[in-house]
Amino acid sequence: MRIGIIIGRIGGVDGVALETEKWIDILKKLGHEVFIISGEFESWEMDYEHHTLFPALSFFSAEAEWEQRKAFFEPDSDPDPLLDHVENWSDMIERNLLKWVRNKKIEVILSENASALPCQLSMGVAIKKLIKTTGLPIVTHDHDFHWERGERYLSVHGEINRYVDDNFPLLLPDVKHAVINTFGVETFRKRFDIDALLVPNVMDFNRIYGVPTPENQFFLRDVGVKEDEIALLQVTRIVRRKAIETAISLIDQLNDKKLKLVITGNNNDDENKEYYNELIDQIHELNLSRQIIFAAHKVLDHKDLSDVYAHGRACTYFSTYEGFGNAFVESVLAKKPIFVNNYKPVYMQDIGNKGFDTVMIEDSILSDEKVRQMAEIIYDPVRCREIGEHNFKVGKKYFSYEVLEQKLNELFTF
Repeated sequence: MRIGIIIGRIGGVDGVALETEKWIDILKKLGHEVFIISGEFESWEMDYEHHTLFPALSFFSAEAEWEQRKAFFEPDSDPDPLLDHVENWSDMIERNLLKWVRNKKIEVILSENASALPCQLSMGVAIKKLIKTTGLPIVTHDHDFHWERGERYLSVHGEINRYVDDNFPLLLPDVKHAVINTFGVETFRKRFDIDALLVPNVMDFNRIYGVPTPENQFFLRDVGVKEDEIALLQVTRIVRRKAIETAISLIDQLNDKKLKLVITGNNNDDENKEYYNELIDQIHELNLSRQIIFAAHKVLDHKDLSDVYAHGRACTYFSTYEGFGNAFVESVLAKKPIFVNNYKPVYMQDIGNKGFDTVMIEDSILSDEKVRQMAEIIYDPVRCREIGEHNFKVGKKYFSYEVLEQKLNELFTF
C-alpha cells in the first residue's frame, strides 16, 4: 500500500519522532511505500518524492504557537475568535493535505500523535476533516492524551475544552487506534468502548549499539569526563517529567568526586528554561558544577546516542511520567544497568513486570538502601556486564523489531 504519514516533526529525539522512524523501517520491509508530510525534518536527508515539508504542521509555526497560547496559556475573554481561527486554518491545512494525498496517490493515512494530543490544534482538526472528505482508512498512532497531562491542555473556556474533547482523539467510525501502553488500551475501552491495539515502543536488537569503537573512544573525554572517572548517563531531553533533579541528588548522595552525570538532551522543549534554571540552582547549591555535565552540544541527534552509551557505566531514568519510556529500552539495548523511578502510568504494568534487573525507586525517593544498591552496581563492572546481558535478552523478547512487525502486519490489513 501507499501509506501517508502526517507528523508535526520527524528526525529529532522526541519519542514520537523516534518511534515513527522505526515504523517506517518495518512498513518498508513489509513492502509498503511510505510518504511523509511534516512541519519539520530535523537532521533528515530529504527524498522529495516521498518527503513533503509543510511548515504549517510544525508545532513551532506562528499559527500553532498562537493557538496554544490563546487556548491554554493566555486566553482572551471571548473564545470565539480562536475557534473561528482553528476552523479556518484547519481548512487551509486540509486543502494542502488533499493535494498531497492526490499527488502521491495515498491509500491509507498514518497519523502520528497528531490525532491524539492537541499540541497542534489545527493539524488534528484538519486530519479529521481529511478523513471525512476522502473516506480514506486511517491508523492513529496515539502516544499520549490531553487528560494525562494535568492542566496543560485545560482551558478556562468550556467551549474550548469541549472542542478539544470533540476532536482529540479521533473518534470517527473505522479508525484503527494503536496505543503504546496498557493504560491506553484500558482508557479507550472505558472512555469510548473502543478496542485499541497495544503496540509497544521497540528497538532494533539486531544492530550493534553502545559499543566502544575508535570513533567514539574520546566522547566522554570531550565532554569533560577523565579516564579515571565514572560517567552515569541521563539520556533524555531536559523537561520536568524526566526528574533530572533526582539524578543530581543521587550524585550528591554518592559523594564521590570521580562520579559524573552526563545529561545529553537539550532544553528546547522547556518553556522559558524554567526547569533548566531550577536544575542550575540545585547544582549550584549542592556544589556539583564539576560533576554535572550538559552535553547536548556534543550530541547532535539521536544517531549519535550509540556513541554516548558506549562508555557510560550506568543510566539514570527517574521520570515521574512517560507514555512509554524509550530511554529505558535504549539503555537495555546498550547493555547498561538502569536506575529507574516507577513512573506512571506505564512502568510496572508494561515494562517492569517483564523480568528486567534494575534498581527501582518509588515516588522519586532515594532511600539509603536504594542508593547503596546503586553504588554496588556502579562500582562493580563485572556485575554491570551481567545485568546488561540479562536485560538485553529480556528486551529482545518483548521490545524488538520482530514484535513490531507482527503488530504492523495486523494494523495495516484493510
